[in-house]
Amino acid sequence: MNRFLLLCLGMLAPSLVAAQDVLGELRDSGKGYAQVERGRALEFPRDHGAHPGYRIEWWYLTANLTDQAGRQWGLQWTLFRQALDPTPVTEGWSSNQIWMAHAAVTTPDGHYHEQRFARGGVGQAGVNDLVRDGYFNAWLDDWEWRSERSALLPARLRFSVEGREINLLLEATGELVLNGDAGYSQKSAQGQASYYYSHPHIRVRGFVTEGADKFYLRGQGWLDREWSSQPLADNQQGWDWFSLHLDDGHKLMVYQLRHADGDHWLSGNWIDPSGESRELDRDAIELRQLARRRVVTGNDETRELPLEWQIALAGESRRLRIRPLYDGQWMGTRFPYWEGVVLVETDTGEPAGVGYMELTGYQ
Repeated sequence: MNRFLLLCLGMLAPSLVAAQDVLGELRDSGKGYAQVERGRALEFPRDHGAHPGYRIEWWYLTANLTDQAGRQWGLQWTLFRQALDPTPVTEGWSSNQIWMAHAAVTTPDGHYHEQRFARGGVGQAGVNDLVRDGYFNAWLDDWEWRSERSALLPARLRFSVEGREINLLLEATGELVLNGDAGYSQKSAQGQASYYYSHPHIRVRGFVTEGADKFYLRGQGWLDREWSSQPLADNQQGWDWFSLHLDDGHKLMVYQLRHADGDHWLSGNWIDPSGESRELDRDAIELRQLARRRVVTGNDETRELPLEWQIALAGESRRLRIRPLYDGQWMGTRFPYWEGVVLVETDTGEPAGVGYMELTGYQ
């Protein structure tokens, strides 16, 4: 979804973050930056790499995993890039590329997260030139996604979260999916858009080490890639995003950008077990809140969030119910949001899959 917006918010000066309208800085045209245009063909491996002429972008992995006892786990690893002005400077201390990373692990006992910041151009963070180097490498400090060739996968991913060391092997089991119109993903009726593709077919295996304990995990991952220079529309308040791995082999991505007048922008992709995808527009998606609850977001602070949902698709007979593995999967980062493992059920309560959900913009 629109996770690239998290980077802009996270990089705002503290005085701006504290202002009443934290989204206000995103409601401009991105004038001077490279613009997203319908009809531009995405090119791989080039577009796995960075796009410094655009204002914002991200590499975003979530994974639904189980341990040897069959318990549910979740992992999130994200690298964000922001250009501070339209003329890209990528090398040396004068670089205007800023990087931020988020990482989280949802264990059977609790949810843990970290965030890091770095500047570009001095080796602390970045994404290498895939065409020049012949392999993919994205990193911030010692958090690193690295493949041995120009494709994203297979790759090794290693990072840490509050003393827990995570080491994973990522392997493709299917093809990339271009979201929207061949990768052009419109975000509002006013014309905001991004380039957006996903890799929903990732086999994940590896270990989480916590002190003397070592947990072997395996499951499936979902990578989202997006870049743009265009922020929210004037009346968009936040977003709700879902990526679901269904037990029958289908996969589903749905998001809505919430408008102040209630006429929300919806989009998504329905992917069958063979890998064929069908773009979903707002007329094809019925997204409805089922339950709201308060979650702890800080010391003596709580926030009410819509934590249970129903998704129905035009042309499909099923209705899917979405609920958290547990409510306390809050990301208390510079720009706070809820992101975590969800369980998918049929409308009769039968297990139907697993996935991830992200909720932003709720006060």
